[in-house]
Amino acid sequence: MPQIPQTLQELTVGQLSARSGAAVSALHFYEAKGLIKSRRTSGNQRRYTRDALRRVAFVRAAQRVGIPLATVREALAELPDERTPNRDDWARLSAAWRFELDERIAQLARLRDHLTDCIGCGCLSLETCVLSNPDDVSGQRISGSRLMPEHRADDGERKDGNRKDGA
Repeated sequence: MPQIPQTLQELTVGQLSARSGAAVSALHFYEAKGLIKSRRTSGNQRRYTRDALRRVAFVRAAQRVGIPLATVREALAELPDERTPNRDDWARLSAAWRFELDERIAQLARLRDHLTDCIGCGCLSLETCVLSNPDDVSGQRISGSRLMPEHRADDGERKDGNRKDGA
């Protein structure tokens, strides 16, 4: 890992990439999403303050555990004066994210446990297919296949505006 002299207060995008392990394109993406920021030189080159290293490390750690970037951006925006997150910030935020992660883990475990129930036949039965209808969410709203149009009993017209008899 390239060493950055302590006296150097700003990093180029290449230096930040080499030191953080994030691709230059990822750094540009993080900046576009408001996760890190830079200033532009008179030659329009990006310059990052040294604290961008910690912010990138924070973002990448959150990504590794499955936290969406929008959630990370909200967390960083809550820090006073948009300061760099520290160990206490990570502890507080990771505790808050733990419930969300536990829910996702439980959902993935349910899907894994039922994966062998699906043979990939394409039926996607709303009554039995845990891949297309986990926890029978659709069954709480409607009955039958969602691919079949619902019929209105009053005038013989389907919800798609066509009549059952094709007229």
